[in-house]
Amino acid sequence: MKVALVHDWLTGMRGGEKVLEVFCELFPDADLFTLLHIKGSVSKLIEDRNIKTSFIQKFPFVEKRYRYYLPLFPSAIEQFDLRGYDLILSSSHCVAKGVIPSHDAVSISYVHTPMRYVWDMYHDYFGRGRAGILTRLVMLFVANYLRRWDIDSTNRCDYLIANSSHVAGRIKRYYNRDADVIYPPVGIKRLNISDTVGDYFLKAVKKDGRKKY
Repeated sequence: MKVALVHDWLTGMRGGEKVLEVFCELFPDADLFTLLHIKGSVSKLIEDRNIKTSFIQKFPFVEKRYRYYLPLFPSAIEQFDLRGYDLILSSSHCVAKGVIPSHDAVSISYVHTPMRYVWDMYHDYFGRGRAGILTRLVMLFVANYLRRWDIDSTNRCDYLIANSSHVAGRIKRYYNRDADVIYPPVGIKRLNISDTVGDYFLKAVKKDGRKKY
């Protein structure tokens, strides 16, 4: 069986890349397709793959400004020629699930989240005070196209997997698709679990101060 792995971009080691590492362990001979790759930014396990990038890789300032090319991401992910692959396994939080598989291939997408830039976090990224006026004007015309593409491209996936029941609910809401839940790997060795139960809650906050959970 010939396997293709697909990931949005390789620019650092975060939760999605930890999942991708597991995919690389499961399919050590699989080719890896991604919009762009900053060499040395991910683990050796991923770096050692046969990595194929899109035309986004050649754009100026791509290492730090790649999100500025968001309107081009759907076209870039669709450019990959996946003929000859039996299984397409994507790790997606943006457009990776939108690759075009051959007619006889099975496409499975592990969805970390529907494209947050144009759904529930649109105003966090592109609202007044969050983005410049030019970016906001562009997104007024682009956002609806990206939402429609995000929905339509989901139909290319035979199976959807969510990383939590919360994400499965968002998949149902935005895509009207059911998704099985498979929880991602967690590095519990670096966590210290307290034996004391107190009157408190856990909250994760992004570096820029915006609430994440």
